[in-house]
Amino acid sequence: MLDNLWAAATRHHFLNSVRDGTIAPPDFNRWLAQDAIFVTDLLAFQARLLARAPREAQSTLAAGCVALVAELDWFDEQATLRGIDMTQPALPATLAYRDLLARLDTDDYDTAITALWVIEEVYLRAWTTAASDSSPYREFVEHWTDPGFAAYVAALRDLAVPAVGAHVIAEVLSQEIAFWDMASTNT
Repeated sequence: MLDNLWAAATRHHFLNSVRDGTIAPPDFNRWLAQDAIFVTDLLAFQARLLARAPREAQSTLAAGCVALVAELDWFDEQATLRGIDMTQPALPATLAYRDLLARLDTDDYDTAITALWVIEEVYLRAWTTAASDSSPYREFVEHWTDPGFAAYVAALRDLAVPAVGAHVIAEVLSQEIAFWDMASTNT
C-alpha cells in the first residue's frame, strides 16, 4: 500500500503537466499560492518541533526553519513576478494539511519528525520527477530539487523513525496527493 501511495504522490499528473509544460498558468499559480500558505503552516509546525527536539536534531531543524523563511521570501518574489494574489484563502486541501500538522504537534517527537521527513522526502522526489530542460517551469523544479534541499532531506531521513507506523506515512502521502489534486480541482 505504501509503495502505491509513494508512487501516486511522486508521479502525479500535476507533476507530469509541469514537466511537459501543459499545466495552465492559473492552475499552477493557484497551487503556488496554496503552497505558500502550507509553507507558513509548516514553518510554525517545525518551529514547535524544534522546541521539543533532542539536542542532536536541533541544528537540522533550525536550519530547516531558516530555509522555510527564505522560501517564503522566494514565494513573495514569485508572486510579484507572476502577478499572484498571495492573500487567497486556504483551500480545503491546504486546510486538511494544516489539520494534520496540528495533530502532529500533539504526537510524540518520533512520529512528528518522521512525518516531517516524509513531507520533505515526497516533495523532493516529486519535483525530481518533474524535471525537464524544456519545461517553462524549469526554474521552479530546479529550486525544489536544489542540492542543498536534498542534503536537508537526507539529514531529516537520518532523524526519522519509520518504524513509528505506516499510518502516519500513509497519511502524509495521502495529504500530498490531495494537495497536488487541488491544482486542477480547487479543493
